[in-house]
Amino acid sequence: MTQAVLPIMRAQQSGHIIQISSIGGVWTVPTGGLYHASKWGLEGFSQTLAAEVKGLGITVTIIEPGGFATEFSTTSAHRAQQLPAYDAARASLANFRTASAPGDPKAAAFALLRIVDAAEPPLRVFFGDAGLPLIRREYAERIGTWERWNDVSLEAQGNFANR
Repeated sequence: MTQAVLPIMRAQQSGHIIQISSIGGVWTVPTGGLYHASKWGLEGFSQTLAAEVKGLGITVTIIEPGGFATEFSTTSAHRAQQLPAYDAARASLANFRTASAPGDPKAAAFALLRIVDAAEPPLRVFFGDAGLPLIRREYAERIGTWERWNDVSLEAQGNFANR
């Protein structure tokens, strides 16, 4: 779809591409590897696209919803054979899902219109109440790890001063 609309948007020097990703595009849970891989790929593609079309009057927004009251994990889900080795991971995920209230798809539609109508829409926006608290914690852990291992990062570049 993106490939189809880009020539039109470039010609008119305007447009707004909305990509529906997921909180699963910046955070992961066990048993969701293929889902997360597809969302992380979409996130990388969309961020790169945003940089490529920025000077052409085209914007890109990645919507990152948390859990919503849809058929996502019920009738629309196709699952592989469940291995007993992952029972604890599935139970933990089920507990997480039941602990949070699902978002309202109708309310999300109105929120999406606010993004579309914005003079300066964001590259990324969470939909739902789970995203920001989870990602604050996730990114704090990532930054902490990167800081703790920065001497190895510098060493890999040939900087041995920190040994």
